[in-house]
Amino acid sequence: MLHYTGMRSGRAAIERLRDPAAKVSSHYVVEEDGAVFRLVAEERRAWHAGISHWRGRRGLNDRSVGIEIVNPGHEFGYRPFPALQMAAVCDLCLEIIARHPVAPWDVVGHSDVAPDRKQDPGELFDWEGLAANGVGLWPAAEAGPAEAGPEVLLAAIGYRGDLPMPVLLTAFQRRWRPERVDGLADAGCLARLAAVAAMIPPVPPEAG
Repeated sequence: MLHYTGMRSGRAAIERLRDPAAKVSSHYVVEEDGAVFRLVAEERRAWHAGISHWRGRRGLNDRSVGIEIVNPGHEFGYRPFPALQMAAVCDLCLEIIARHPVAPWDVVGHSDVAPDRKQDPGELFDWEGLAANGVGLWPAAEAGPAEAGPEVLLAAIGYRGDLPMPVLLTAFQRRWRPERVDGLADAGCLARLAAVAAMIPPVPPEAG
């Protein structure tokens, strides 16, 4: 699960993540220059996801590896992620995937699993570039006119279905349609939804 730190500096973020009083933590932090810091062993739980849901599963702190990526975020001057940082994130993700059975559709952003609360890592994050290097998914082409409504397609991808549609669409767009983040289900958004949904198997009925 990928996050941005949303703080003014990497040092401030690491200090907070190491502070027991903050009651937040992550397994890794990746600085803008590509330096990687391990704060929690992968086999231990870190408190990075909060109230979360993906593909029928809840409480994702119990089943995820959290990577905090240094960026001031939308509150403090959101900016593109440097190439060195993205390369380090990609290498780290590939290492984690080699150690654990992580499916491509389970490489997620914080905004995917908590769309009513979070925006990170946001629309400037290079999900397409990661997918090109074997981390996560990116549709190669649009699937044509969507045959299902947005609520069906969003649920098929893995988003929870009990939130307002604009909230869910905004989260989807931050991840898979960053060129237009407006929470509207126009024809282009629906086509992208269909293309992503076509790449992902059905949510397992035993998920919980």
